Amino acid sequence: MAGMRGRQTVRDMFLSMAVIGAVVAVIYVFIPHDDTATPVKRVDYRVELLTARRAAPYPVLAPAGLDQSWKPTSVTYKRQDADAWHLGYLDPDGEYVAVEQSTAPAAKFVAKVSQEAADTGETQRVAGAEWQRWKGPKYDALARTEGGATTVVTGTASYERLAEMAAALDGGDADSGAGQAGGGAPKG
Repeated sequence: MAGMRGRQTVRDMFLSMAVIGAVVAVIYVFIPHDDTATPVKRVDYRVELLTARRAAPYPVLAPAGLDQSWKPTSVTYKRQDADAWHLGYLDPDGEYVAVEQSTAPAAKFVAKVSQEAADTGETQRVAGAEWQRWKGPKYDALARTEGGATTVVTGTASYERLAEMAAALDGGDADSGAGQAGGGAPKG
């Protein structure tokens, strides 16, 4: 009798494990999971840049001369939203950097695109121009207003990387390699 109970217990444990295994298999198959993260795709923003440069009432800026380790990831131009230009990048360290421009009131615009960063009262000289430093809980930013538009370089990257992007900004010809990191002539 004891031998039968032992066999019955082993059989019940085996059946329980089989049922649990089947449930786990169903969950694995039907519940989304990420085995390998899809890399962020590089975007070619030349058409959007050309369109924005024709439509905007200010010189639309894009970087020239950055190496291939800078990856453009997003672009928009919204004329109806105070001529807002956005160009997003991943820097060589994988941090986010965005170029934002608009004719909206400067203080509100900078706070909006920098995720509520605040003006530190400090400035930083980049490529011969003075930029205001903004510090935030999520993003930091460099900002300046000129020619009726505010330009903001913001993101999770360090001030050093933000300054590198700001120094590369160029309002020149859209066919100078824009949209392809590494295109265009280096700024000097």
